[in-house]
Order: sequence, then C-alpha cells, then structure tokens
Amino acid sequence: MSRFAQAISEGDGISIVPLLEGDVAELAELAEAAGAEAVAVSRPQDVAAVRSRTGLAVLLTRPELDVNDFRAPDADACVLVFEQWAGYDGLERLYGLVLESGVACVVDVRDDEELEQALELLDPEVFLLSERDRDRDEADGERTLDLLPDVPAGKLVISEATVASREQAVALERAGVDALLVRAGASGDAFAGAVRAIAGEG
Repeated sequence: MSRFAQAISEGDGISIVPLLEGDVAELAELAEAAGAEAVAVSRPQDVAAVRSRTGLAVLLTRPELDVNDFRAPDADACVLVFEQWAGYDGLERLYGLVLESGVACVVDVRDDEELEQALELLDPEVFLLSERDRDRDEADGERTLDLLPDVPAGKLVISEATVASREQAVALERAGVDALLVRAGASGDAFAGAVRAIAGEG
C-alpha cells in the first residue's frame, strides 16, 4: 500500500485532505496541526514548499496534461483525471509507470461509465469521486452517494463533495467514504478552524 493510501486509510474516522491555495507552506503546517491526514496542491511547484513544513503525504490534484508530469511528480500521489486520458493509447502504460515510481495514482471519475472503464483498464487502489460538471438538479454530494455502491470492496474512496461540518463528514464516512478533499477557501486561523471543524479536532 502506498504512503498516501496508508495516510487516508489508517486511524479513526474519515480522513481530511485540505486543498492548499495561496501560502501553501504555511497552510500545510496549519492543516497538520488541525488534524488533516494528508494535504493536496494543484501545482507541481508547490510540492517542495509543502514538504518544507510538514511530514504529511502530499497529493497533486491537477497535474498538467503532459506525460512527464506523471513520471516524476515528486508528490506521494497524483490525480489522473480519467475523462482527460481515456482516449490516450498509452494510458495503462502511463499508469504503470506512475506506480513503478512509488507514487500512488488516484483516478478521478465522474460517472458510472468512467468508473467501470477505469476498473477494467487500470483497477486503481484509490478513486476520487469528482463533483465536476454536476447537473443543475444534482445536489452536492449526490454523485458520491450514487457511485459508492459500484466501487468494489477494498478500494479507497475520496469524495470531492463540499463539506462544512463534522456531521456532514461523518455521514459520508458512514456511507463508505474514506477521505474528503476539502476546499477550505480561507487562510490563517480561518483555514485552521475550518479544517479542525471538519476533522472534529477541538
């Protein structure tokens, strides 16, 4: 099991993975103190800054659409958006190269068709159930709950559903979600408070 997978599967309760934006080094330190089990960044150049302030596992959420970004991402895990790579002839080989480098590959899916195809082609250890491009009548978190029954037992699931309280986090945990990718949308004490509230710390 990868370092990132261990980080979100061990311990009590659902794991919180804040997406850091802005001063990522400071936010990484605050996230760890607030109870996060891992952190996420959206730019490859932010990984080193985060590592300078925390020992938490780092997830790279949206690498550039370049094969080389996956071969040596420096992070503990990276997100492969299935929608963007489904037509790439070398997808299975690319996925294998990532795993061989010791980096976990979290596969982002939006619907049951992508989930089925990803399982058939890649059989990933970790899925990110994406909230991108929701229908206007689709409630936040509804997609996670719809897709969960189709995720085979033994796989780890990260939800992108918007969560603002510990109660919402616990409800998703009971449904079978292992971790939450949290967009706190704040900085400093406000960021730490938001993470702490969802993680149930203090």
